[in-house]
Amino acid sequence: MGITNRPLKILTPRGIHLGGVIVQPEGTPVGQACIAHCFACSKDFPATVRLARALAQEGIITLRFDFMGLGDAEGRFEDSSFQTYCEDLGAALDAFDEETGFSTDLLIGHSFGGAMALALARLRSELRGVVTIAAPAEPGHVTRLFGAQAHGIREAGAAEVEIGGRRIRIGREFLDSVEHQDLDSALEGLDRPLLLLHAPRDTVVGIDHARRIFARAKHPKSFVALHQADHLLTRPEHTAYVARLIHAWAYDLLRPHQ
Repeated sequence: MGITNRPLKILTPRGIHLGGVIVQPEGTPVGQACIAHCFACSKDFPATVRLARALAQEGIITLRFDFMGLGDAEGRFEDSSFQTYCEDLGAALDAFDEETGFSTDLLIGHSFGGAMALALARLRSELRGVVTIAAPAEPGHVTRLFGAQAHGIREAGAAEVEIGGRRIRIGREFLDSVEHQDLDSALEGLDRPLLLLHAPRDTVVGIDHARRIFARAKHPKSFVALHQADHLLTRPEHTAYVARLIHAWAYDLLRPHQ
């Protein structure tokens, strides 16, 4: 029978429906994980799809979902903010746990999703561990992707920018909401194991960000360098490697479905 996918509808506190996919391993899951995808990506971004499947091959039932205005989610991405991201991620965890009848063990965030995972995790007591992949040390780092266009976004209220070959509309509220956000209080109150995964040659979010997060976080914390990987984990063997790392690191944290 193998790995199967099934859709999950997620309702946010704002009344916006998000699209989700539960990736179900064969047999009884050894644990449960949720992936927060990279900025302006979607649940169907290649690295997210491969990572969710690789985790399922490790026996971990995994949710991948779309933030507002992306993929199959309702709403406009230009209306996004730090707050809506937090609400969407919290709603995804709630819907996932209700659907399975079990609590999510691991919150995994890729790039900007990693910053959001750190920001939200301390508010979710059910989580056993947090994993970040190529995460920035501050949410506001993402605005560097907009370059000189940030001024136009502020002037006009919203503007289209190109990210990874895709055109996406960014609103002023998003810029304002992340500009002065830091992860200091989130890391101070995390109070659970943290695994940092980062490529030393990452040209989008430099390795120094991992160093800064690691320095601010309390133990238990771990760091693994993804020596040959790039920021978006474009090679399938790297997502498989990341999944094996996560499973090995989280082995004692996972709660089997029984």
